[in-house]
Amino acid sequence: MNQSSHENLDAVRDAAADWLMRMRRPEVDETDWLGFEAWLEASPAHPAAYDAVLALWEDLDAAAPGLKAALDPAGPSARSRRPPPPMGPSRRWTLAAGLAAAALVVTIVPWRDLATPTTIYATGKGERRTILLADGTRIDLNAGSRLSVRLGAHERRVVMEDAEAVFDVAKDPQRPFLIASGDRTVRVVGTQFDVRRREGHLAVTVARGVVEVRPAADAVGDTVHLTPGRRLDHVEGSAESQVRAAAAEEVFSWRSGRLVYRDRPLREVVADLNRYVATPLKVADERTAQLKFSGVLIVDDEDRVVQRLVLLAPIASVPAKDVILLRAQ
Repeated sequence: MNQSSHENLDAVRDAAADWLMRMRRPEVDETDWLGFEAWLEASPAHPAAYDAVLALWEDLDAAAPGLKAALDPAGPSARSRRPPPPMGPSRRWTLAAGLAAAALVVTIVPWRDLATPTTIYATGKGERRTILLADGTRIDLNAGSRLSVRLGAHERRVVMEDAEAVFDVAKDPQRPFLIASGDRTVRVVGTQFDVRRREGHLAVTVARGVVEVRPAADAVGDTVHLTPGRRLDHVEGSAESQVRAAAAEEVFSWRSGRLVYRDRPLREVVADLNRYVATPLKVADERTAQLKFSGVLIVDDEDRVVQRLVLLAPIASVPAKDVILLRAQ
């Protein structure tokens, strides 16, 4: 790599570190959001650089107590006597990420327009529904889901109960779109993403734009910014969240009647199917519940759904009173 390439890489890393610190401030506004999204889309190198800085930030955050003791064993007075080392461009983005890791982020609950009416949307077993909001936002609501929507003057707010939905949010820089989901709040300006809250587990998958997931006012944990092709998984009550790559088209496939799984526990698959079938499915024991399942299930006729599941997994189905029992073979 020549000197010019190194300089370009340093510039991209510096910009990524700047955006990381900028987006972690408590006073982030919609201009910041739109600028960050535009920067990410300007070059394929930008999301990769941002992910690299974010990974470093997370590593430094985990190591912060030990680093503080190692770098400053003599206390503040000794630190004040030591001159700072020279700093080149390649170190600047590293330091910026480290400073961001040390920052405390204050969660601010936005003002709510309490006079704005709240609308509740729900779907029954096997029912999917498309909702078009007055602001132009589209919500595709999965089976067995319930959420409420309030379109206020200063913000648009959704409260997810037990639900899964794909949101295609209309851009409105004056009104952020907020989704309260357990002990996490999802924030966007205009983007497309899937939010799934089932049995205390939250998953957010992004297809377009930038999505912020941060702890609710009374919860602990880090704020995460998700870019396209990334998924966050979080167990409510935990301070931790896991972020990984994900194919959004697979996650969104439930809208066309297909459920796609990659190495998921059979318990989760059965819970999903029970939102579609009339006769409940039940795992026979914990061993069966923990079996890992990968495959595509087309949700149509109940008997065919069960047949496909049995063909793809090492299980047998046994009709019982009012349920279909699934047992590992």
